[in-house]
Amino acid sequence: MKNLFTIVLFSYTLSAFAQTDSTEVKKTDVAHKWRVSIPHLVPEELIFSRWNDHTSVQHIEFHVKRNLDNKNILGVKFATFRLFQPMGITWWDGLLDVIETKSEYYPGHVRATGIGITYQRMLWKGLFATVEVLPQFQTYTDLDGKKLGNGFKLYNSAHLGYHIAFGKKKHFFIEPQIDCKIWTSDKNAPDGFKQLDDKWRNYFLLEPQIYLGWNF
Repeated sequence: MKNLFTIVLFSYTLSAFAQTDSTEVKKTDVAHKWRVSIPHLVPEELIFSRWNDHTSVQHIEFHVKRNLDNKNILGVKFATFRLFQPMGITWWDGLLDVIETKSEYYPGHVRATGIGITYQRMLWKGLFATVEVLPQFQTYTDLDGKKLGNGFKLYNSAHLGYHIAFGKKKHFFIEPQIDCKIWTSDKNAPDGFKQLDDKWRNYFLLEPQIYLGWNF
C-alpha cells in the first residue's frame, strides 16, 4: 500500500513537469510568478516554545514555489524536525494523552532533514490540492545527545486547502489545509527506536495546518 502511494505521488508530480514542456500549451499571465511560505509551527517553535525541551520538535520548514500558470504550481520544500516519539500515533489513539504519560517516548531523539518537490493544483477559486515528496536523512541520538546512527525515510503527503490572499496587490496569503501523511519505515533504526516505530502506523490522517506566505 505504501509503495503504491509513493509511486502515485511521484507519477503525479513528474507528470506536471512533463506538461510544462508541451509546445501546445498556451501561456497564461500570472499576477505573481513566485511564492514562499512556512507553516505556522515555525514561528511558534522559534518564539513561543523552549527549543531544547524534550518534546520540542525543533521544526523548520520553508517552501519556494513557481507559478507556472494560474492552475499549476511547482515547488521545492526544505524541512528539518526532531521527533521524540513515533509519528504514527494518531488523534484517535489519544495522541495528547500519550504525550502526557510519556509512555511512547523514544530513548532519545530522531532528527529528520530533507529537500523534496511539491506540486500544487488550483481546483476552484482558492481551493487547491497539493502532493509533496520529501526524502529525509535521519540521525538518531540518545538522551544525552550522543549519536547512535543514521537512517533514511521517504516522507510523502497529500493536502487539500484554500488559498486566501490579502492586501492591495495580494502579496500576503494564508493557506488553511488538511493533510494526510505516509512514510516508509527506516530499516536502520536502532532497536529501541525501531520497536516503537513498528508498534504504530506509518501514516497520519487528517492533520490540520496553516501556512503563511508571500507572493512576488
